[in-house]
Amino acid sequence: MNNLRFKTLLGAGCFSLGLIGSVHAGGLERGGYDIDLLFDPAQVAGEVTGTYVMPQRDLKNVVDTNPADGPLNALGLSNSARDTESYWVPSVGIKAGIGPVDCLVDYGQPIGAYSNPGVNWAGANGNIVTKVESEAVGGTCSYKVNLGKGQFRFIGGVFHEDVSGFKEQLVAPLPAFLGTGVGRLDLEGDGWGWRVGAAYEIPDIALRASLVYNSAVKLDNLSGTLDLTQVPGFLDPSNPILGRITDVSGSSEVPESLELKLQSGIAPGWLAFGSIKWVNWSVLQSIPFCPTAAPGACTTTGPTRATSLDLLYRDGWTVSGGIGHKFNDQWSGAAVLTWDRGTSTGLSAQTDTWTVSGGVAYTATQNIEVRLGGALGVLTSGSIHPVVGDDGVTYGTDYTADFGNDLVSAISTSLKVKW
Repeated sequence: MNNLRFKTLLGAGCFSLGLIGSVHAGGLERGGYDIDLLFDPAQVAGEVTGTYVMPQRDLKNVVDTNPADGPLNALGLSNSARDTESYWVPSVGIKAGIGPVDCLVDYGQPIGAYSNPGVNWAGANGNIVTKVESEAVGGTCSYKVNLGKGQFRFIGGVFHEDVSGFKEQLVAPLPAFLGTGVGRLDLEGDGWGWRVGAAYEIPDIALRASLVYNSAVKLDNLSGTLDLTQVPGFLDPSNPILGRITDVSGSSEVPESLELKLQSGIAPGWLAFGSIKWVNWSVLQSIPFCPTAAPGACTTTGPTRATSLDLLYRDGWTVSGGIGHKFNDQWSGAAVLTWDRGTSTGLSAQTDTWTVSGGVAYTATQNIEVRLGGALGVLTSGSIHPVVGDDGVTYGTDYTADFGNDLVSAISTSLKVKW
């Protein structure tokens, strides 16, 4: 492998290893949209990656602030809980190039969430378990033209995303013979998105600058069921959805994002790189769901609202920077520092996160490359409390809680094959 080709691969490897520092970012961020394989100089390249994330967010000093459903503290439920669960983030991609055109087909899980504090804590009226999953398949191509000492790329593509999830919470504490008192919301929807961007590369010095915009994915067909069969109707005879399963629908979106990535060789065998990403999470405020058969528009304060997902997010920002080094013709490594601005305005425990990550890449042959990385981060402290939304409504009145500085860790491995 010639020296020019190796320097380009070093840059791509460092970027991929650095991604594990942001897999537990704010909002519903999981794998995001990663098209770095598009830049691989091989004519054909395929890559499989798996990342396992282990957040350890603990809630304490939990107080049930809604007297209508308890109070749960007085009923003996715990004033602390582990809010998070570990999860996998897989991705698969294959890239092919012919002349100035490179195209990438990829699969990933851009967004997701998994919170499981359980039923035996004093905030169960706000959340027992919440899980969101997504799957996206996309196609992205670029066209290269010579410009100065390097090449300029025009980038464009489309992707289809499926989103599903459920949430359970305690509606009313009941004696066992009357039911669990737990309600469950199940939802699913899908939509299309597109991306556009540009990049400039000077391979001789391993320089690359790329700017890529990913559109929002409109989920106007979100639909599912609200199961309140464990909450007897006699508790409130005026509420027609108690004691039954109701078909519900609503709309939301996976937010748009914009990401700038930079890298450059700074000395023989050394590379500096970094990125800045913005995600428009603030579009996710209170998402209402209404009975499908109900007439009129479904709004948060409307008379037909059955339930809602109250997020009240603010925009997300992720900034990272790192150093990569080529040890020899087979081994290279990278170290990365990442800061992610928390998206919570008070309804969740998604505060700022600082993460140190790194890893090594082993090039067994000219055609096979294996990477292994790890990350360790701090989830900063804060509290959960009521918040007044832009619509003047007060959200988060079910419970309050505090949380300290907690840990998040991750491990990642990938296999790349080139032809």
